[in-house]
Amino acid sequence: MKNRVFTTILLIVWFMSLTVSPVSAARDNTYTITNLGTLGGVSSGATGINDRGQVVGDSVTASGENHAFLWEDGVMTDLGTLGSDYSIALAINRSEQVVGSSRTASGEEHAFLWEDGVMTDLGILGGTNGSSAAAINNHGQVVGISDTGSGGQQHGFLWEDGVMTDLGTLGGGASSAEDINDRGQIAGWSLTASGQFRAVIWEDSAITNLGTLGGNFSQALGLNDRGQVVGYSQTTSGEYHAFLWDDGVMIDLGTLGSNGSQAHDINRRAQVVGDSRTASNLFHAFVWENGVITDLGTLGGNGSSAEAINNHGQIVGSSRIASGDFHAVLWEK
Repeated sequence: MKNRVFTTILLIVWFMSLTVSPVSAARDNTYTITNLGTLGGVSSGATGINDRGQVVGDSVTASGENHAFLWEDGVMTDLGTLGSDYSIALAINRSEQVVGSSRTASGEEHAFLWEDGVMTDLGILGGTNGSSAAAINNHGQVVGISDTGSGGQQHGFLWEDGVMTDLGTLGGGASSAEDINDRGQIAGWSLTASGQFRAVIWEDSAITNLGTLGGNFSQALGLNDRGQVVGYSQTTSGEYHAFLWDDGVMIDLGTLGSNGSQAHDINRRAQVVGDSRTASNLFHAFVWENGVITDLGTLGGNGSSAEAINNHGQIVGSSRIASGDFHAVLWEK
């Protein structure tokens, strides 16, 4: 599964809502699901795909380490690490530039940019707690989260031409940049001065609070070149639902039948992907389009998650297989 190192604590709220939602949807059998395999180990997960159909993610190797991979035309390539035993790739652009995070030889976790077979350490804003790159646009601009060196605070960053810039916050002590489009708009989250999590968008050096679905929490995870933002938010009833934010309005995308959903990515056609609890209380990948949320199913196991979608409608993520392990998958029509 996708591993956003610094935002794990946010996902705890995912399991806190107990009210059952009446919304439901059936599996869309027009999608085929392909198992992308592993680097020799038992599990893998896909996290990003570009418009050329190249897929990135992470996999356990035959030696038991966890390494970033690039998958293309049926071949999964190990991208290596920054000197230790761990790396994960989170995004890829059309120029085959890949970003993610890796442990260095000294054991710190640092954001990286991989290009033409070379993995480059992007550094940190300050301190020693590390950094992680979450996204890269087609101009080579990179965003993510980094330690600032100021009291353990972690802030969203923009990396461009060798320079890492602190994007700041809504007044609280933390923020994270999760995606960037080709217009340079950046989506993510920030703590407010009162300590609440809010989905935000950065544009022209300004940060905008996108609000919530009525509750006290929201987080943005993706956006497209039209400036439409997706993520998840607490509702007035206390559930956590996927949302689509467009031109100042936040829309509840519903669920697959139970009480939680997250939207992870959106393409130019406003197709949204993510995962949701089903009526049987399992997490399944979904695609949302034109008001309809559709279950993408699994490889035969009891869970799946869709992490990214390209502008051709190809979707990648992870699914449990019959053995119970997760494997990277590709859904396409």
